[in-house]
Amino acid sequence: MKVVCLDMEGVLTPEIWQHVARRTRIQDLNLTTRDVKDYRELMDKRLDICAQHDVTLEKIQGYISELSVFEGAREFLDWIRERYQLIILSDTFNEFADHFMKLLGRPTLFCHNISYNPRTKRLEYLLRQDNAKAKAVQALRALAIRTCAAGDSYNDIHMLKEADAATFFRAPAGIKDQFPQFGNLEAYADLKDFISRSL
Repeated sequence: MKVVCLDMEGVLTPEIWQHVARRTRIQDLNLTTRDVKDYRELMDKRLDICAQHDVTLEKIQGYISELSVFEGAREFLDWIRERYQLIILSDTFNEFADHFMKLLGRPTLFCHNISYNPRTKRLEYLLRQDNAKAKAVQALRALAIRTCAAGDSYNDIHMLKEADAATFFRAPAGIKDQFPQFGNLEAYADLKDFISRSL
């Protein structure tokens, strides 16, 4: 068995929090995993900002519903599913991602959960596991499953290192230059070729 593991935001969809920043005009929400290496630190900062500005889960879901997936993303996933197994490994939240999963044909998604506590007027998140992407790939390899992975951010590095074959996809220069061993592809056609050669 062969499995393709993909990050979601930046690879298949726009960055959710950057869109929320534009819609709320809260510039501090522009930070992503491309900027901050520690995901818990990043999320704690985001939730503090949301609490200060009364940004609820319902509001965020409304902003997300305005977005579409990247051009060619659905066709790319359909191509993968005809040939291999596919898992989206993301540090997003199920309550954020459902809109995108519908547009992408309901691929398997491993991610986290988030909710809004009306009593404290704060968002609360639950991470399934620290470094969950890498541990998912480790588990697949323990089952003797060959893996190919692609991502674009700091929180993808450990996943890429665990995979049998891995590449950055549209990663910013600051990240790809630190980890040149992964290369950096820009088009789905090139990623298809990489997957085919790797698996």
